[in-house]
Amino acid sequence: MHLRSKLTDLEDRSSRNNIRLLGFPEGIEGTDLLSYLQDILPKLTDITSDPPLEFEKVHRLGPKRQDGKGRPGSIIACLLRHGQARQLLQAARAQGPLRLGTLEIRLSADFSKETVDRRRAFLSLRPRLRHLDVKFGLFEPARMWITKNGESRTFFDPEDLRIFLDRLQEQAQPMEMTTLTLQDIRGTPLQEEEPERIMVSDSKLTISTQTAAMPRS
Repeated sequence: MHLRSKLTDLEDRSSRNNIRLLGFPEGIEGTDLLSYLQDILPKLTDITSDPPLEFEKVHRLGPKRQDGKGRPGSIIACLLRHGQARQLLQAARAQGPLRLGTLEIRLSADFSKETVDRRRAFLSLRPRLRHLDVKFGLFEPARMWITKNGESRTFFDPEDLRIFLDRLQEQAQPMEMTTLTLQDIRGTPLQEEEPERIMVSDSKLTISTQTAAMPRS
């Protein structure tokens, strides 16, 4: 497990200059994908880059679709400078969905599959976090920061966060109280001076000071 974690971290670090682009139809770039991205990305994200965006390499994933049908393949763009990759991602995140005519374009970091799976697992817990009134934030590559009642914690494993939320939920549930008579529990009539009622809860047992009312002879 430790070796797998190291390999995942190495893969993420080696892709830190990469951006994954989704939504660009096949062929929209003409014959030069690199030049097209250099021109369109600053316009889409409304950034001014000095020096201009420089790419080490760009390519589409998957086979080329000649008929233009189906979902277009993602584009992986490797920028020469890490700062420019961060600038594009931050601008896209701040603006929300990017529009190219009627098309919705999305930009994301190019994480490893293991990191993407962890991020999805963290994000799947958002409804529970909101329900329990926990403030949270997902940071790269895959760590969840939370704060509850002024106390902050960081989680690197979604399962650890799930266990933590289970405990919070247990604490938030109201304690159930059940009233039983001693006769209910024992199944035999009460004797004089025996306690009449027992209060049973999740955390304690309380015996009332009332005594059984014994029939007079």
